[in-house]
Order: sequence, then structure tokens, then C-alpha cells
Amino acid sequence: MNTVYDVQQILKRFGTFIYTGNRLSDMELMQSEITELYKFGFIDVDDYRLALLILRREMNRLNTEKGEK
Repeated sequence: MNTVYDVQQILKRFGTFIYTGNRLSDMELMQSEITELYKFGFIDVDDYRLALLILRREMNRLNTEKGEK
């Protein structure tokens, strides 16, 4: 797992599709869904940590770009 697309594929495996039209909001919702999957034992700790790392990195990138505009 290396990209946000990979995280989306994990969510897709469990029937979760997220698209709000706002990329930052999508990342926040994905983070929440990944946390729920972990809490209920559907994904292991390594996938959970890596998914959160990827999503947070993307959120930081989006916030940085937003600040530059």
C-alpha cells in the first residue's frame, strides 16, 4: 500500500465508496472509515497504521497547497 488509491481499494473491499467532491473531506472520511474497520478487527494494525500515514500525508499536502494559493 503506497497511495490513496490503495486505501480506497481497501475501503472498496468492505463496500465503502467515498466521494464528496472535496478532496480534503474525502481524506477525513476515509480516515474515519479506516479507524472503524480497525476497531472492529477487519484490518490488521499494520494496514491501519500505513493507511493513516498515507491519508495524513495527503491531507498535509492538500493543506500546504491550499495555504500557498
